[in-house]
Amino acid sequence: MGINGSTVRIEPWSEDDFDLLRSANAPELMDHLGGPETEEQLVTRHLRYVDLSTDRTGRGRMFRIVLETGGNAAGEGEGQAAGSVGFWEQTWNGERVYETGWSVLPGFQGRGIATAGTLAVIEQARAARKHRFLHAFPSVDNTPSNAVCKKAGFTLVGECEFEYPPGHPLRSNDWRLDLGPF
Repeated sequence: MGINGSTVRIEPWSEDDFDLLRSANAPELMDHLGGPETEEQLVTRHLRYVDLSTDRTGRGRMFRIVLETGGNAAGEGEGQAAGSVGFWEQTWNGERVYETGWSVLPGFQGRGIATAGTLAVIEQARAARKHRFLHAFPSVDNTPSNAVCKKAGFTLVGECEFEYPPGHPLRSNDWRLDLGPF
């Protein structure tokens, strides 16, 4: 997807993406999610992301968001990792659904990259053909993430109590996107 003359793509999360996850653990990015995680929590999350990135059962996928910065002589784009985006299975109000979430590094924010990454992950969730609905649960105070939901075509269901990380109640908006009947 094009953003201001650049292209945004998503690539499966890999073993090599731990430094990206560490960079996304900055206080300003984790403010709406209970604060930065410990090194041990980051390692655990990274291993979960690697596992999801290779999943073919439909339980979800994790990706790094890449901003292409140009091309090489073969016409292949080179790029910078700008953040992460993914989807995973969740039980919400007694129904199996997909949940999505994203994080964009501070130097890349405000350029439509989160929206582009989210639109790309919507297509991945739709292609999995497993769950009809994709939900996002940004904090009610997280204006940029709520804007991403609106721009990506989600419908605001309403406010809800959501727990993230486990044991940390969060007042969130429940945004839902219909992935279509299968």
